Amino acid sequence: MILVTGGAGYIGSHTVVELLQAGREVVVIDNLCNGSQEAVRRVERITGKVVPLVEGDIRDRHALDAVFAEHAIEAVIHFAGLKAVGESVAKPLAYYDNNVNGTLVLCEAMAAAGVHRLIFSSSATVYGSEAPVPYLESMPRGSTSNPYGTSKAMVEKVLEDLAAADERWSMALLRYFNPIGAHPSGLIGEDPQGIPNNLMPFIAQVAVGRRDELAIFGNDYPTADGTCERDYLHVVDLAVGHLKALKALEAPGVSVYNLGTGQGISVLEMVKSFTRVTGVEVPYRFGARRPGDLPAFWADAAKAERELGWSTERSLDDMMADTWRWQSANPKGYAG
Repeated sequence: MILVTGGAGYIGSHTVVELLQAGREVVVIDNLCNGSQEAVRRVERITGKVVPLVEGDIRDRHALDAVFAEHAIEAVIHFAGLKAVGESVAKPLAYYDNNVNGTLVLCEAMAAAGVHRLIFSSSATVYGSEAPVPYLESMPRGSTSNPYGTSKAMVEKVLEDLAAADERWSMALLRYFNPIGAHPSGLIGEDPQGIPNNLMPFIAQVAVGRRDELAIFGNDYPTADGTCERDYLHVVDLAVGHLKALKALEAPGVSVYNLGTGQGISVLEMVKSFTRVTGVEVPYRFGARRPGDLPAFWADAAKAERELGWSTERSLDDMMADTWRWQSANPKGYAG
């Protein structure tokens, strides 16, 4: 059985679907600060399987011990954590507590239960602003520009040190680029709390009438159209990457993989693609650059393809169509 921390959230819920459809048994623990019980119910509808959900916090050692005592856990996929860059700048202690301390408590509970296999949800932000593109796993971690990115880099270092100290540990650090889209059923998707921090849900919320217009931060970057370029991948492709990464846990030590398409797409290209695929216009205006935004970055994902047999299969058009299927059917997210 696989324990999925944060399994009621956006990426976690999609990964639970892939695990269940591959015949794996799953138990979810989530404090529901960014997740939803409704997401888990809909995962059950998609898969026709029951998903045990423990409403608990990974910083709660007693809650974790109870999960490990009740279930025969063989590996953990660790998504639980706070994830908004801007919020992390305003609330750094909350990010270090949830993301770093939470992982420490989780690892202590795993070790006590004799479970030493872990897949960690990391981020491309660990490469830092000075890294040349495309990003390669062999590059050193760089100078992170916000507490969210720093927390991911800190956890990576903690896990590397843990694996070096105890050869029983097998870990895969998955560095995500920019997941978007939704399950093709339209039943689960991205449902951010409050104002979206990421581009795709903001576009979708403007399109469905929840917001008046999209603000594009900066149109004077050294890119083809002046707007930032990012490596967007379909969330289902990303979820499949976690399933494939279980293979990496068969060997001891730490493996690091980029999960991305290897292609940068600009903000304006995203808006135009959404309108072309859906037929829905998205009004936008240009604003000033946001502090800390990089002009462009994307992955070199050859290692994941070579070692895990993973590569992205879904196109940008798929990402747009699936996003709109989810948002148009669920204009207020899981609330209706």
